[in-house]
Amino acid sequence: MVDYLETAINAAQEAGELLRENFGSGALKVDQLLAHDIKLELDVRSQNLITKLILDRHPDHAIYGEEGIAGNQQSAMQWVVDPIDGTVNYFYGIPHFCISIALREREEIILGVILDPMRRELWSVRKGEPPLLNGKPCAVSSRAKLSDAILSVGFSKTKTTIDTGLPLFEQMVYRARKCRLMGSAALDMAYIACGRLDAYIEQSVSLWDIAAGIILVESAGGRVQTKTRAEMPNKFSVCATNGALDLSV
Repeated sequence: MVDYLETAINAAQEAGELLRENFGSGALKVDQLLAHDIKLELDVRSQNLITKLILDRHPDHAIYGEEGIAGNQQSAMQWVVDPIDGTVNYFYGIPHFCISIALREREEIILGVILDPMRRELWSVRKGEPPLLNGKPCAVSSRAKLSDAILSVGFSKTKTTIDTGLPLFEQMVYRARKCRLMGSAALDMAYIACGRLDAYIEQSVSLWDIAAGIILVESAGGRVQTKTRAEMPNKFSVCATNGALDLSV
């Protein structure tokens, strides 16, 4: 487990350097420009770098990432990778994005790493241990009243999920102290794990968006509920909280 965590941290830091070097360059190559999303060539480069670093050390493992799969897909050990979570923020020069890497053993998440390369903040956790932020233990907030809480609400990329999310946002914005739309699911969950946010809700996310965040939040004392979307088998609705807050959504 120590070796695996070192691999994840090293891969995240190397990819973080790549993203820092290219941030704000004005010469980013766009692979896809969609209605509510952007795919960059740098997403692919970042994942390729992470994949190489992981598979060089663990050649029999599998990679499952936003930009594709690699390695031995029959392996019990699967790395779940989001090479840039918050690509739209990145493209527009908003310094709020991250790299998310988790490791699953037979479907159970056993470690997670989230790196914000611009703020140089690194969250890391191994199963059964407290999560760390830059090497120091962190924990969720204790706020139990929604009127005291700050929430992040994510909006997905399809009309169906946006239409579902808007009434939820309207409901929460009147009940919570503040609602935010941050643009990075993984960082939202990392912020819950260290008490900056109290909850995060989104109607449709992929595993790579939340895998590292799940183990971070739960290890920090929080709670994460996910539900597979019937019409999109590879997508999940997610509600992550500090564990004290009852959202009743």
